[in-house]
Amino acid sequence: MSTVYLNGSYLPMAEARISPMDRGFLFGDGIYEVIPCYQGRLVGFGPHMRRMQDGLDAIGIKLHLEPAHWEQIATTLAERNGGGNLGIYLHVSRGADVRRHHAYPEDITPTLFAFAFEIPPAPVADKSAAPRYRVSVCEDMRWRRCHIKSTALLGNVMHYQVGHGRGHDETILHNQAGEITEAAACNVFIVKDGTVITPPLDQQKLPGITRQLLLDMLRRHSDIPVREEIVTLDQLYAADEVWLTSSSKEVAPVVEIEGRPVGDGEVGDIWLAAQTLFVQHRFDY
Repeated sequence: MSTVYLNGSYLPMAEARISPMDRGFLFGDGIYEVIPCYQGRLVGFGPHMRRMQDGLDAIGIKLHLEPAHWEQIATTLAERNGGGNLGIYLHVSRGADVRRHHAYPEDITPTLFAFAFEIPPAPVADKSAAPRYRVSVCEDMRWRRCHIKSTALLGNVMHYQVGHGRGHDETILHNQAGEITEAAACNVFIVKDGTVITPPLDQQKLPGITRQLLLDMLRRHSDIPVREEIVTLDQLYAADEVWLTSSSKEVAPVVEIEGRPVGDGEVGDIWLAAQTLFVQHRFDY
C-alpha cells in the first residue's frame, strides 16, 4: 500500500481524507507540481519550488514553506514508496471553509497533500529507443491565465482527450491568430534549418520546468542556435523536427501531426543532441 503525505502526517493512501468543503475539491482552488525522482535524485527541484511559490502568490494562498521542507517531504515519500523511478506530486489547496463561497475566505488553513507514483526509467538519448509521438492540433479554448499551474485542469483534460480520442498521444494548441501556445500537457519546440525555436512565455503558456532547463542547457553547453519567438501553424507543419517537453517526457520527438509526417517522419539529429544534453545535466538544477 502506498504512503502519502497529508497535512503533516505520512499515512497509507487508503486512509487519507480531506473535507468535501475543501476549496481544492469544490473550485480547483490550488497549485501543484510534479517532480521526477530517479533512484532518489530529484530533477529540477529548485525551479519547481520557485514556480510553486509563484503560483501560490498569484492566487493569494498564504503559505511560505522553505524549499528544504518540500524536499524532505519528497525524499521521504520516495524512500517510503520503495525508491526507484517515481513522480512526486505536491499539491496545495486553499483549504476547507464552512461554506461554499467564491471569494477567498480569510483565516483558513491550506491543505497540503503529496504522493509518489511509478514512472518509467529516465529517458535516454537513443534514436532507436525514442518514443515517436503522433499528435492532434486544435484551437486553445482554455482560460487566459495558463501561466499558473492550477489544479483546475479541466480545460487541459478536454484538449488532451481530443488527441486521445483520435488515437494520438497529445494535442498541440494554437490561439485564434494561428500561433502555437503549447500542448495539453507539454511545451512545444520546433527545429527549422538547424535552429531550435519555442514560443515565448506569456499568459497563454505554462512556464515548463523542462522547457526552462532545456533552453539553459542548449545555450550553455551547445552551439545550437536557440530562439524564443512566435511559432505559427504553418511553421509547425513545415518544421524539420517538433518536440514536446515535460517533466515526465523530457524531450519527446513528434513524428506525425494530424497524419502528416514531421520532416522525413523520423527522429531527428537535433533531438538526439538535445536529449543527450538533458541526460548529462538533468541533475544539475
